[in-house]
Amino acid sequence: MTTNAREERPSLDGLGRALMSAGALSSDWAPAYAAVPRAIVLPDLIWPFDLAAGRSVPVSRAEEPERWQEFADSDVPIVTQWDDGQHNGTEPGHVPTSSASMPSVVFRMLQDLDLQPGQRALEIGTATAWNALLMAHRAGPGCVTTVEVDRSLATAAMATVERLRAAVQVVHGDGFQGYQDGAPYDRVIATCGLRAVPFAWVEQCRPGGVIVAPWGTDYSHADAVARLVVAPDGASASGRFTGPVEFMKLRAQRFAPRPHSEYVTGSVADGVESSTTITEAEFVGEQFGPERFAMGLRVPQCSYVVADKHDGARPVWFYSLSDRSWACVLFRDGDTARVWQSGPRQMWAEAQAAFQWWVGHGRPDQSRFGLTVTPEGERAWLDDIAHSWAV
Repeated sequence: MTTNAREERPSLDGLGRALMSAGALSSDWAPAYAAVPRAIVLPDLIWPFDLAAGRSVPVSRAEEPERWQEFADSDVPIVTQWDDGQHNGTEPGHVPTSSASMPSVVFRMLQDLDLQPGQRALEIGTATAWNALLMAHRAGPGCVTTVEVDRSLATAAMATVERLRAAVQVVHGDGFQGYQDGAPYDRVIATCGLRAVPFAWVEQCRPGGVIVAPWGTDYSHADAVARLVVAPDGASASGRFTGPVEFMKLRAQRFAPRPHSEYVTGSVADGVESSTTITEAEFVGEQFGPERFAMGLRVPQCSYVVADKHDGARPVWFYSLSDRSWACVLFRDGDTARVWQSGPRQMWAEAQAAFQWWVGHGRPDQSRFGLTVTPEGERAWLDDIAHSWAV
C-alpha cells in the first residue's frame, strides 16, 4: 500500500458515493477511502451488526465470502473481538471489546480531526488499524503513531501494517498515557469512548492542535464527539461536541455497574412515592437523541437504566455512584408516571430538575454543548465557556 495524499478524483464504490452524498465523506478524505478499503484489515471471522436481525451475527469469509464482503462494504459496525480476547467459537460472546466502526462515523470523526499532509498524529485504540492507515494515507509516511492496549490486537495490527507496507508506528501500550516518545503531535484522536480526557493528551499536543474523542458520562452510553483545540499556552483544551456517537470504552475508564440488589434490598415500594407528569416519550427520547447526553452532564455520579417495556409499562432506574441512593420511575401508557426514590440524594428530584433545565434552555442538542479540559479536571458548558460547570 502506498501513501499519496495528492490523489484526485478517486473512483468510489457505492458506499463511498453514499457517504459523500450524506456529508460523512469529504472530498479531501475520498482518496484515502478509495485506497484503503475496510476489507483489507478485517479478520476472516467477523461479527457485523445485521440490521434485519437486530444483532451481531458471525460471518466467515471462508464459508460465506460474498456475504462477508457485503458486510465489509456496508455502513455497519463490525465486532472483531469479544471479551478481551477470551472468547472462543463463532457465536457472539458476552461483551464486544474491539471493532471496526461504521465508515460514516469514522469519516465524520476524521473530518473533525482536520488532519493535513505532513502533520503528526497520535491515535488511541488501534484495533484493526484501519483508522491509522487512513490517516497515514493522508498525512504521509512516518506521521502516524497508534497505541493499542490489547497485546493480541497490537500484534495483529503490526502484522497488517507490515503486510501493507505502510509507514505507521504501532505501539503496544496504555493509550491513557498517550505516547510521549512521539510528541509533540498536531492531532490526537481516540477511537474508544472516554469518561475523562487524560491531560497527558493535551500536554503531548501542540498549541493550536486538535484532539477528537468520543466523550460521555456514566449516566448512559449516549456519548458525543468532542473536538478540542489546545490553548496557545498549552494549559487547556476546549471545544464543542460535534454529534452523537457510541463507542466501546477506553479500558482504563470502563464502568462496572453495581448490582441492583445493592441498592434495592427489599421492594421498590420501600422508597418514598410520588408522581410526575413528564411522559416517557419526552424523557427517554431516541437512542441518539440529546436528552440522555444532556442529563448526564447535569446529573453527576449517576447511572441510568431503561428497562424493557411490558404491558404498556416501562421502569426507568437511577442509581447513585456516590452512595446507595436510587430512584425508579414507572411510565405507563395513558397514565401518570409513578415515582419511588430512596437515599440522601433524591435521585429523581435531581433528574427532574436536570430535565426541566434542559427543556428551559430550548432542548439543546449535543452541538450546543462544549468541554474544557485543564489539569484540575473538566468543565462542560452550554453555548459558551462562560456558562460552565464541573463534570
